[in-house]
Amino acid sequence: MFGLGWPEIVALVVIALLVFGPEKLPQAAAQAGKTLRNLRQMANNAKSDLQAGLGPEFADFDPADLNPKNFVRKHLTGDLEDDWNRPAAAAAATAPAYTDSYAAEAAGELGYGELPPYDSEAT
Repeated sequence: MFGLGWPEIVALVVIALLVFGPEKLPQAAAQAGKTLRNLRQMANNAKSDLQAGLGPEFADFDPADLNPKNFVRKHLTGDLEDDWNRPAAAAAATAPAYTDSYAAEAAGELGYGELPPYDSEAT
């Protein structure tokens, strides 16, 4: 929960007891819960209003994608993650089947140390 361990949570409870006292602590916790619930509801309403305003072409829009870290991860490594998550049989089916140099030659690829053809009229 928010990267907090048990020692930090216990310290926060002790500090809350000292600040609010045992009489007002349940009221403060209830008020904090109501405030958190209202904030979540406002965020969900804002998200749904934004999606409704953008139209049906942005139905799968997620505001979390605007975070630069998520944006880069999604757009730069999206293809790689798809390859990693794909079963091995499907990956082998789409991988090139060049197992020897003869198959590479048949496909028009250059072998190790070969020079590409040079066309003096093209340059």
